Amino acid sequence: MSALMDKLWAGKDSHPTKGAQYTDSRVAGKACYARDMTTISLFPTLIYAARLPAKGLGKFNAQLLRECRQLRADDTAGQRWSKKNYPGGFTSYNSACRMHTLSPTFAALERRVNRHVRRYAESLQLDLMDRELTMTDCWVNIMPKGVVHGLHLHPLSTISGTYYVQTPKGCSAIKFEDPRLDRFMAAPPRHADCDAENKPWYHVPAEAGKLVLFESWLRHEVAPNPVATERVSISFNYSWF
Repeated sequence: MSALMDKLWAGKDSHPTKGAQYTDSRVAGKACYARDMTTISLFPTLIYAARLPAKGLGKFNAQLLRECRQLRADDTAGQRWSKKNYPGGFTSYNSACRMHTLSPTFAALERRVNRHVRRYAESLQLDLMDRELTMTDCWVNIMPKGVVHGLHLHPLSTISGTYYVQTPKGCSAIKFEDPRLDRFMAAPPRHADCDAENKPWYHVPAEAGKLVLFESWLRHEVAPNPVATERVSISFNYSWF
């Protein structure tokens, strides 16, 4: 009780427990409610977004785009799987899903992403027990007009993310879902202009050269691409086991 009270009343002019020892929880409770209480924000869902350094980025993205399109042309297994599971689009998720081990360009992307993953893991205060988070999967997504990426998460991974290679103006954002949504029993809707942390969904715009990281259990989706130009991204997973 004392430790919690110290935290709640940090920075206050007065403290309900200072100078007294509360042995009766009812007395302590009355002391708490006698003053204004503090609202504590708990269980945050952190999403990380950053742009890669601008120097040489245009050339780097152009090479990634060429390789993504070449993979679509060559990956017959991916074509078959996409026809059934990703109608109208192409993904190498179920075929060439370790591109960082197959292409020097994708390996270079891995090196650029690594430091951001380390920074994100620090912000999450993860105890990695002296192990490294390692990229285990890396695949291509190409979304022509009308293609949708349904609601999903990334099982058996720790941190996941997407790097945007080509994002035409007006293309769909990535949309994250509040992980507590299915537990909002009898909860009124939020105001339309509520703060971002209180929204049931949150959109992060897709911008070429931008990296987005999130914990792998967080569900997300991409609405149908409304523009004629292809939306091209590279997704990946990091694991520590």
